Amino acid sequence: MNGISCDSCGSGLLIHSDVRYIVRIDVRAAYDPVEISPEDLERDLSREIDDLIRRLEQADPRTVQDQVHRAFRFDLCPPCQALYLRDPLGSSLRGRQGPDA
Repeated sequence: MNGISCDSCGSGLLIHSDVRYIVRIDVRAAYDPVEISPEDLERDLSREIDDLIRRLEQADPRTVQDQVHRAFRFDLCPPCQALYLRDPLGSSLRGRQGPDA
């Protein structure tokens, strides 16, 4: 992410090629519309809010942040950009299995 070398292979950027590529990844929690019932409006949420605040105060800030939003920026040389475009999720490295495999 320094713009001087490829974040994938480490080769010098703009030394062997006239172009470099920037990859930006924006990971956000997806929120679906919520249906609110009349019962929801009648609930006293103060205890639930207090409990949530207490859990957040005890949680690791990085973990909490990662559950909401995380952004990445990488500089790539042309060969690494081509590899990235062919398999942006790295599925071939995992044998097309999920992250827990």
